[in-house]
Amino acid sequence: MDVDEFREFGKAAVDYIADYFQTIRDRPVLPSVHPGYLGELLPKEPPQTGESWQEVLQDVDRIIMPGLTHWHSPKFHAYYPTAHSFPAVVGEMMSAGFGCVGLNWVASPAYTELEVVMMNWLGKLLGLPEEFLNCSDGPGGGVIQGSASEVTFIGLLAAKEKKVKDLMAQDPTLKEADIKGKLVAYSSDQSNSSVEKSGLLGSMPMRLLPADKEGKLRGDTLLDAIEKDKAQGLIPCYVVANLGTTPTCAFDDLAELGPICNRDNIWLHVDAAYAGTAFTCPEYRYLLKGVEHADSFNFNPHKWMLVNFDCSAMWVKNARYLVEAFNVERIYLKDQHKGLAPEYRHWQVSLGRRFRALKLWFVLKIYGVEGIQKHVRHQISLAKYFEELVRTDDRFEVCTSSMGLVTFRLEGDNQLTKNLISRIQERKNIFVIPGQFRNKYVIRFAVCSRLTERSDVEFSWKEFQSQADEIIVSKITSEVGDKKGIGAIQLSDAGCDKNSIEKCK
Repeated sequence: MDVDEFREFGKAAVDYIADYFQTIRDRPVLPSVHPGYLGELLPKEPPQTGESWQEVLQDVDRIIMPGLTHWHSPKFHAYYPTAHSFPAVVGEMMSAGFGCVGLNWVASPAYTELEVVMMNWLGKLLGLPEEFLNCSDGPGGGVIQGSASEVTFIGLLAAKEKKVKDLMAQDPTLKEADIKGKLVAYSSDQSNSSVEKSGLLGSMPMRLLPADKEGKLRGDTLLDAIEKDKAQGLIPCYVVANLGTTPTCAFDDLAELGPICNRDNIWLHVDAAYAGTAFTCPEYRYLLKGVEHADSFNFNPHKWMLVNFDCSAMWVKNARYLVEAFNVERIYLKDQHKGLAPEYRHWQVSLGRRFRALKLWFVLKIYGVEGIQKHVRHQISLAKYFEELVRTDDRFEVCTSSMGLVTFRLEGDNQLTKNLISRIQERKNIFVIPGQFRNKYVIRFAVCSRLTERSDVEFSWKEFQSQADEIIVSKITSEVGDKKGIGAIQLSDAGCDKNSIEKCK
């Protein structure tokens, strides 16, 4: 493909994406394909000769599009948002077009330089303590990782190496293997599955501690677990606090957890993957109280801040601990600029890195602070509107409401709500997923698409109501039938013979 063909193909692809978003509201949010459908449509062997880009684009429409779940449909209310905006798409396109790999500063200075500035912009936008920023006088700084899952794992590995070195410095007779075998980590039972997974990957047991009735991890619960483990000769090492849990978007109490971690020299990592974007609005920053106690902090611009996946922002109070955990030097990676700019390869698992800062820059420049704040406030207002609609129907109960997430259920037995979500998922008009809250089976309704409006919320609510109508009618019919059956048995037991049953009835 030459430059002229690339121009044609690229313009056609942009038109295809633009047309897709103009029609996304009218598309079924869930596909109707079966597992293995795509393998049946593609040849078993790769093509011997190349095809035209027109044929490839036709195959995207014929083969790929039918198998997509439309995450940016206003009818998508599952999980949490995955962010999207046209400025971010263009940034991603340019990054791919430049085709560089950020091994070190000299490999592409703009990679490192722009990332440093963007992490300062983001940190200031959220109101993080200055000591976390690259522009501070201290050893702290920020880096863009791929996902919150990676960040939690990286934090655990850094905490592990730090704890081992600290203890061996205090007592040189200790052996590294003996220390590592006693390390233990903690988080809430409401934390994301990736938190538990980080413990598995890092060979550190992750205690999932019970949250309170509001879904928060409290200080006394953590302290009790720490003291019990210390009494058994174990070594508390790592705590993951959640600002916006996956099930209900609850916020752990950092002001309680932080001092406990600081006292026992336990690394405190804050996972604010979804809700962190809300801190761009000053009215929500009270939820950050106690963040100054943290050793690392993370949120995902790719969830709610209009930046396409993947883009996960991580800050550390002291970058030295990351470098010491991941630093492996080779002569081919050294240059004369050492120490003058962050060597981000030492802040992550992989060696190479993509130019993620470019799409972040495009979003911040084109939307601005006010544009991002407007987006966040609008989506929270839509969630509040949905909550109000649920409260108008006494057949339903609202269980939690936080940021852009509402959990609710049908009053009564859990089976009613299970039947409701089963009907909703079969119909495929909207997409929601279930959750658990205080032993209740609930439906999670998240405002996800940046295209969602009040009319879309009303559409979804009518879908819930219409299916609830059928479930309630079915339940009443079943109960009436049961009562008739009981009545017939009782009459029979009273001594009705076959000839007088009708009179008895």
